Amino acid sequence: MLTRLYQWTLAKAAHRHAERWLFAISFMESSFFPIPPHPLLGLMCLARPERALRFGFICTLASVLGGLFGYAIGHFLYEAVGQQILHALGLAEKFPVAACYLRENAALIILAKGATPIPFKLITITAGFIGLPLFTFLWASIVSRAFQFMLVGFLFWKFGRPIKAFIEKYLALLSALFLVLLAGGFLAASMLSGGGQKSDKCSGAIMATIR
Repeated sequence: MLTRLYQWTLAKAAHRHAERWLFAISFMESSFFPIPPHPLLGLMCLARPERALRFGFICTLASVLGGLFGYAIGHFLYEAVGQQILHALGLAEKFPVAACYLRENAALIILAKGATPIPFKLITITAGFIGLPLFTFLWASIVSRAFQFMLVGFLFWKFGRPIKAFIEKYLALLSALFLVLLAGGFLAASMLSGGGQKSDKCSGAIMATIR
């Protein structure tokens, strides 16, 4: 099932309405669709490097809007719809962990999503369920999504097709480095503000969300 969905997603790169499909898949992936838009974005940037920034912006915009949709599902329709989505995607057991961490340090978790395999749909639905302040959710989502998609778009736009090998080899490493620096900054700020012991309530649980 997932393999067929993945192949179906990749096939949209050659569609005459590829940009619309990129928008749709980026939107859906933020709330309920299991296949991320990254492979489609990569293929489209590879085929048209001169339009890569545009493609990255489409991904970012659609993903943030889709994140708001996921937030609405979690806030208004969690029992009727949200639970079913999480169960269908195998994320139900990770929901309590996500809720715990979002309550403690929402901005850090959402920003960290840009450099980790934490499913964004898990974050968006959970954020809505716990009533995370919408402003915090929105600005952190914009930064996180832009980091993922606009970086790829910029690299293809700036360096063209030859950057493909560099992205495949080093993008994950650069993302991980970004996460370490970001997490270090937030943890330092938390300790200076006297909140260094809050994470004890969820100690070790963050690993469950990325396995």
